Amino acid sequence: MDVMFKIRSVLMLIGVVLNKVVSFIVFCILDLLDFIFCFVYKVADFCIEAEWKRSSCSSAKEAINGSKILVSEQGESKIVCLTSSKLQLEDISDTLYSRPSFVTEVSKLTINQLKKLKLDGSIIQSCEKTKKGKVRSTFTINSTIVEMLQGKMAGQHLHPIPRWSDCDCEFCNSWTFSGKDTLFVKAEGPKDKAQEDVLFIHGFISSSAFWTETLFPNFSSTAKSTYRLLAVDLLGFGRSPKPTDSLYTLREHVDMIEKSVLEAHKVKSFHIVAHSLGCILALAIAVKHPGSVKSLTLLAPPYYPVPKGEIATQYALRRVAPRRVWPLMAFCASIGCWYEHISRTVSLVMSKNHRLWDFLTKLITRNRIRTFLLEGFFRHTHRAAWHSLHNIIFGTASKLDSYLDTVRDRLKCDVTLFHGKDDKVIPLECSYNVQRRIPRARVKVVEDKDHITIVVGRQKAFARELEEIWKISTSSD
Repeated sequence: MDVMFKIRSVLMLIGVVLNKVVSFIVFCILDLLDFIFCFVYKVADFCIEAEWKRSSCSSAKEAINGSKILVSEQGESKIVCLTSSKLQLEDISDTLYSRPSFVTEVSKLTINQLKKLKLDGSIIQSCEKTKKGKVRSTFTINSTIVEMLQGKMAGQHLHPIPRWSDCDCEFCNSWTFSGKDTLFVKAEGPKDKAQEDVLFIHGFISSSAFWTETLFPNFSSTAKSTYRLLAVDLLGFGRSPKPTDSLYTLREHVDMIEKSVLEAHKVKSFHIVAHSLGCILALAIAVKHPGSVKSLTLLAPPYYPVPKGEIATQYALRRVAPRRVWPLMAFCASIGCWYEHISRTVSLVMSKNHRLWDFLTKLITRNRIRTFLLEGFFRHTHRAAWHSLHNIIFGTASKLDSYLDTVRDRLKCDVTLFHGKDDKVIPLECSYNVQRRIPRARVKVVEDKDHITIVVGRQKAFARELEEIWKISTSSD
């Protein structure tokens, strides 16, 4: 037994070392490849769109002089003026323009460990005293952020023309034909006689079909006559607008949900069901409307408590995408989170050509499986996915504690968490982290289910569970 234990320990150690060595080599190559793609896309954008498009990785040395904007420092917002106006963009994550290369990160960690110094990682470049004698941070601002801000201040609105690297099909651009600047909302149930409303918010690179194709057909007739079901396509996804000048911040997402669902459908009190990234939006809405939320059901919430002294955004980025080749999910997440231009290439191949992939899937499977999950996965723009990922999941890392505390202290609604035990995208510990912050929250772990099959494949059982949650929440009021 001792010999077998030692052999197993040695093999595990060898595996860890190999993973680190191979990861170092692979991600150094990816760093170089992403740099090359950055140049290639700049040239392609200029040739096709007749305009230089700066990416999020543009040099910070191109920052404007004498102007100020509002940016994020260690997950907290700082106001810096831009001309005579102030633009509130505290939701912009510094991970959009501050992602150190793998070599740089490893070198810094090694040096700091040798010197036994605490990793700083702050984006503060210098400090200056204000008129009141207080210390205020001065930032080196990425020119991309400035460009986007200048565009916003010039009064730009939703841009109806898709970029050359985005899909131009009728489905993906249906919002441009309707002339509406509201989100696509699928509503089912009695309009005037509904006793209560239920808001469904999908997760990252998904769509309202995640709910409408699974749960909606499986609700009981009683539920369908009692509740009005409202499933929304988030900004930049599915059939909703995909503006090319949007920053896809938390504020923009929440404002659009309020405008398109709560106001348009005259929603007064409602239940919320949210999945993955949508859980963060659900918490933001619940905090903003504490007296209106009847129940809060969160599936696989991406909540990573930030240790003291860590930069919240960067810590969340490293937890979600650790830049390792194994496990495979960590490798895929690392490519999607760290490499803007490689991920744009993936989007160019998959999303722009989703009609081809839809056809091939149906041809190969002979229509034996429903393709709504693929449709949700493909039908978005790279800009929407990239900015939503960084601004929502990473950019809110420092805010989630306060959101959860508000739900715990100010909201009286039931909070229920569902998590698949085999979820490799968002670890099970995230739901328990939420429960530690909100003790009354109930965690239901579903055996043999992952990030998607927590709903897909068990939609009938989950529909019954939701109905029971809503019934209890209503009766307890």
